Amino acid sequence: MPYIGVSPFNGVRRKHTYTATASQTSFSGAGTEGATLSYTDSTFVDVFQNGVKLGEADYTATSGTAIVLAQGASLNDLVEVVVYDVFSVADTVSKSAGGTFDGNVTMGGTLGVTGVLTGTSLDISGAIDVAGTTNLDVVDIDGAVNMATTALVTGVLTANGGVVFNELSADVDFRVESNGNAFMLVVDASTDNVLIGTGTVRNGGLLSIDFSSAADAGIGINDTASGNGAGFIGFLTGGTFRGSITNNNNSAVAYNTTSDYRLKENVSYSFDATTRLKQLKPARFNWIADSDNTVVDGFLAHEVSSIVPEAITGDKDETKTTENVVLDVHENIIGSDVTEVDWLKGKVEGVYDSNSTWKSTITQKHYQQIDQSKLVPLLVKTIQELEARIAALESA
Repeated sequence: MPYIGVSPFNGVRRKHTYTATASQTSFSGAGTEGATLSYTDSTFVDVFQNGVKLGEADYTATSGTAIVLAQGASLNDLVEVVVYDVFSVADTVSKSAGGTFDGNVTMGGTLGVTGVLTGTSLDISGAIDVAGTTNLDVVDIDGAVNMATTALVTGVLTANGGVVFNELSADVDFRVESNGNAFMLVVDASTDNVLIGTGTVRNGGLLSIDFSSAADAGIGINDTASGNGAGFIGFLTGGTFRGSITNNNNSAVAYNTTSDYRLKENVSYSFDATTRLKQLKPARFNWIADSDNTVVDGFLAHEVSSIVPEAITGDKDETKTTENVVLDVHENIIGSDVTEVDWLKGKVEGVYDSNSTWKSTITQKHYQQIDQSKLVPLLVKTIQELEARIAALESA
């Protein structure tokens, strides 16, 4: 087998044992061990007769294949020839010049490589600890991989078993880049959020999605079975359904929320809806962001909050302060909980656009919201009250 290190000198010991016939002097060929006698240097040959070492005058060793005794041996004498031979230099890998192993190499200890490790395949059943950069074309790993720095894969990474990222629960983000978006998929470790198309947590939610307005939809859900009533999205709390968005006769979408009597108490049908409805102030306006100034009908949320408070979310003139943010040229947050050092590094690496800016804090308006479906019961009750008044006037 190949040998690593300084080439040893006469480091191989071989013994050849022969049982003598009467007056036998020459011994050659295979001994009782089965190996054929051979030697390269007679000075590295010892001869024993019945356990007694013979002197150089008692035998001749010149042919390289035989030992000749000066005096014939007696019947059944044991003659042992011990040869001290050398390793084959042709099968030695030089410490300085190096060489090639054609067979397998097994190491029970540590292999330290300070230069480049090159091979067509590498089969490792234990753990790999890589402190620097490793470039591999094909990797088949049965054990664990522990990397202190970055793993760069330019080809296809295939995992037939399970893959766990951040098993130690460190505050380290997981990020996948696409061809045009550095934040195509992000798991924000510090906030326990999943982000798609953005590096910013939106309103503290578990899932934040940014998409281009040129797209047909930010999220596309396709019911391949085309089943009526099939749920596109289900909303649950504590494992109990609270609402859903479902397929409506394969022609429309139904937005559903729970209204089961078993969830309600103190039910009353006697209340003045007309007086409350008259307090609402429907208005006509256009949205500031609408460059076309299209006039629409609606309500101002804070004016509704005192009349139908259950229809309003948020407070009037509410603001939200966010720390350590990266902004694009339109002042939109494209990265949150980012240090200035990480932002500068991200600009160099192409994670953030060169025109982006970083701010330690930013205060944004947190807008009120209205659920106009909450006004429907008030409208229905008002119609009923008005119809009763009309009926009373007609009967009078």
